[in-house]
Amino acid sequence: MQGVIVAGGKGTRLKDRLGDLPKPMVEIGGKPLLEHQIASFKESGIDDLLVLTGCGAKHIEEYFGDGSRWGVQIRYRREREPLGTAGAVIEAFDALQPAFVLAYGDTMFNIDISRMISAHGPESAATLFLHPNSHPFDSDLVETNSEGQIIKFRSYPHPEGQFFGNLVNAALYVLNRGKLADWHRRKNQLSYPLDFGKHVFPAMLRSGATLQGYRSREYIKDAGTPKRLDEVTEDYESGRIESGSLRSAVPAVFFDRDGTLNHDCGWLNSPDQLALLPGAAEAVRMVNRAGYLAVIVTNQPVIARGECTEDGLALIHNKLEWELGKNHAYLDAIYACPHHPESGHRGEVRELKRVCECRKPGVELFRRAGQDLNIDLARSWMIGDRASDILAARSLGMSSVLVARNGEDSSAADSCEPTYRCLSVIGAVRYALSLET
Repeated sequence: MQGVIVAGGKGTRLKDRLGDLPKPMVEIGGKPLLEHQIASFKESGIDDLLVLTGCGAKHIEEYFGDGSRWGVQIRYRREREPLGTAGAVIEAFDALQPAFVLAYGDTMFNIDISRMISAHGPESAATLFLHPNSHPFDSDLVETNSEGQIIKFRSYPHPEGQFFGNLVNAALYVLNRGKLADWHRRKNQLSYPLDFGKHVFPAMLRSGATLQGYRSREYIKDAGTPKRLDEVTEDYESGRIESGSLRSAVPAVFFDRDGTLNHDCGWLNSPDQLALLPGAAEAVRMVNRAGYLAVIVTNQPVIARGECTEDGLALIHNKLEWELGKNHAYLDAIYACPHHPESGHRGEVRELKRVCECRKPGVELFRRAGQDLNIDLARSWMIGDRASDILAARSLGMSSVLVARNGEDSSAADSCEPTYRCLSVIGAVRYALSLET
């Protein structure tokens, strides 16, 4: 597999940090950003690299040469004029391998790229790295179906009253060269600069091409502005980037949903019913900033009862993510059990009326999350308002906090023996993080 890096950015917004150097040469941890990218490709077994340069090309080519110092082979292509991310790749069409991984020269990442390659199907025109962020309300978002295929690009600004899942295009792609052949044939008729996210991918989707989403909790962040560069530098110095790959197991804070993060109104089945509890967004934001994963595991028998569909549950979770995002908090994943063991409800879905291992206090969803996200369960916490939350945590050897349901003190679940009891989810998070730091 070939790695391609678009490294032609001028870095106007980083002029005070760069001087005459191009944007990919900005230093993080004493090394150019581009050097970190090359090391990440190498760690994933990709040692054939094509670097697409433009402004300041000589600085990049003189520093990296043929790449032998880093155990890779580097070739270069210089664009004659700014063509945009997609334009630069299309211009270098004849130098591309049949399949390649594309990165932008202003992003810092620590990703097990080999996993992403494995998720890329031969019928896909492209596979896009997707992740949640702390500001979905002013981001371009991506919508996927249950198979992870991209079905819609939601450009900012977003209409009032609509809630979209917190899923952002992080600008790391696996691409099939053949799917760009028509673009290459028409390159003299195209308008430039040409961008993958704004122009090429939406056009591919409209033409019926398959675009696969690859959602991951791994570290990737744009370092193209002074503020973002400072954030990336802080993440580097704190070790957050080093632990950011799926190669590294990390702890999580698991949350129950109803009664813990949002008001438990009894069989919640509509986005209109969802309202965050006081301090819930701040609690999730604290987990994000501490470097833990924030994961919901929730029993949702409304599906089995026929009171809500899977699509309806997705809309509820879209609103939940949206409300958290308005407060700069995000969830790394949501796992929901749709089953219910008791039959006899009008309109119930019979095939979902069964005893299962994923309904808490069952632990299947926790184990699935642990495998999907490489979670260190022994260092993780469960925060919930019911005995079933605490019993699941105990079965897995996790610490737990029992919070008062809807923030109201009661004697519920008195005998479940959590690690700690608390009146609020934010108090629970503060307790958990204070013991772990």
